[in-house]
Amino acid sequence: SMTLIPSDKDLTTNKLSAVFKNTTASYKFYWFISLLQLFTESRRSKIPMKDILTRMICSAWYPINYFKLNFGFSDKLSQNILLIKEELNIPIDININDLFKILNNTENNKVKKLINHFNQQVPHRFLYPWISGEKNKVKAKSQTFYNNCLYRLNSDDEQTVEINPDWKDYLERNMKILLDFAYWNLLNYLQARNPNVPAIGSKLIKPITRNSLNKQKIFWDTVIQELGSFHCIYTGNLLEPGSYDIEHFIPWSFVTHDQLWNLIPADSSINSSKSNKLPPLEKYLDPFVTIQFEAIKIMYNQKPELKLLEDYLVLSPDIKKIVDEPIEMFKQKYHDVMSPLVQIAYNSGFDFWER
Repeated sequence: SMTLIPSDKDLTTNKLSAVFKNTTASYKFYWFISLLQLFTESRRSKIPMKDILTRMICSAWYPINYFKLNFGFSDKLSQNILLIKEELNIPIDININDLFKILNNTENNKVKKLINHFNQQVPHRFLYPWISGEKNKVKAKSQTFYNNCLYRLNSDDEQTVEINPDWKDYLERNMKILLDFAYWNLLNYLQARNPNVPAIGSKLIKPITRNSLNKQKIFWDTVIQELGSFHCIYTGNLLEPGSYDIEHFIPWSFVTHDQLWNLIPADSSINSSKSNKLPPLEKYLDPFVTIQFEAIKIMYNQKPELKLLEDYLVLSPDIKKIVDEPIEMFKQKYHDVMSPLVQIAYNSGFDFWER
C-alpha cells in the first residue's frame, strides 16, 4: 500500500502515519500539504498560520472550481471556496500565486472569516495521534512538543505553527514521499465521493501546461484534405486545413485527456464560448459521430498501423470491426460512451452550452 511513510528510530512516525485515520472532511489533507510546502519553500521552522490557511484555499481551488470535484456534503472547504470566488469575483483559472497574493492581502472581512474558519479545528485536531483532548489542552501541551509531536501552536504576534526541531531533518529528507502520502490519502477520500468521475488523480493539482495537440492536428489535417471540404458542426462554417481549433467535445476539464474520439476540428470562435461547457447531445452527437466515422475510415485505410487510432479502442476492442460496420452501429457505440459521461459531468456541476 502507498500509505507507508519512512520510519525513523527516534521519531513517532507511527503517529504521523495515523493522522488521516478518521477523516470526514478534506481539511487535514490540505493542512498537511500546505504546511509541508510552505516549510520547504521558506526553509523556516515558524510558519504563519495565516499563510497555511490561505495556501489550503489555493491548493483546493482547482479541484473545486475548475474540475468541479465533489468534496462531500458537509465539507466547508468547498463551500467556503465557492463563496470566496463569488465574493471577490475571481476567475476559475487564476494563477495560484496570484490567488495567494489576493487572499493574503484582502481587506474583505467576509473573505478573511471564510479563510480563518479552518483555524478552529484543523491545527489541533491534526495533532490527535500525539495529544488528545480539547483545543486549549492540545495547544498548551504542544508547547513542549509533548510526545515528540510534529509542531507546536504558538500564540505569538501573528499565530505561528512551529515545526519540532527533531522533525526538521526527517521532513526535508522525505518531503516527496510525505507529499505523496498526503495526496494518496486525499485521492482515496475524493474517489469515494466521486465514484463515476474519470481521472481524479490528474485533477488534484492544476496542470502546469496542457499537452500540445500537434499529432491530433496532423490527423485532422489529413482527414480534411481527404474529404475536400469540412464544415464546423457548431457554426456550419467551412474549415480549411490549419485554420481551425481542435475542440474537446466533452470538456477537457472533465475528461482530462486528448484522445481522438473526443476531439473535433471547430471554428476558432467556438473554443472561448464553449470552453468547459457540455455539448447538448441531441443536437450535436449525430454530426460529431458522422465526422468521426469518416475520419476513422480515412485514416485506417491510409495508415492502419497508426498509433493514434488506438484512441478509438474505447469504442470497441477491434478497430477494423468499427470501420467495417454500418454507421448505425458506430453511432450506438458512441451514444453508449458519451451519454453517461455527459450525464455525470452535468450532475457534477458542468453546464450545457447554448449558442
